[in-house]
Amino acid sequence: MTFDNLVKKVRKAAEGVDISGIGFLAVQINITGENEGVFYVEVKDGRISVEPYDYHDRNCAITISMDNFNKLMSGKLDPIAGYTLGKIKVDGDVGKALEFSNLVKSRK
Repeated sequence: MTFDNLVKKVRKAAEGVDISGIGFLAVQINITGENEGVFYVEVKDGRISVEPYDYHDRNCAITISMDNFNKLMSGKLDPIAGYTLGKIKVDGDVGKALEFSNLVKSRK
């Protein structure tokens, strides 16, 4: 999967996410490996955005391989286990990273 296809997949998945109860969340995702890239997911003012840019005023940054991110989105990688095993690295607010993982789980 290319990085551009991943961003499209995340945008499509974001359409089915329940963001009720989230005031503000800004997470930058750093994809490592062959198809590396950076994108962010922001929840603000009742809307969710996914954009292929750095997010400098983020709550946290998550660094993960393309393969492990796809596993995270499909539910095959538990975020806490992934963090504990070093498959997911978090820079910043780990609580916000967990909130992001809960968003991923809340998809329809």
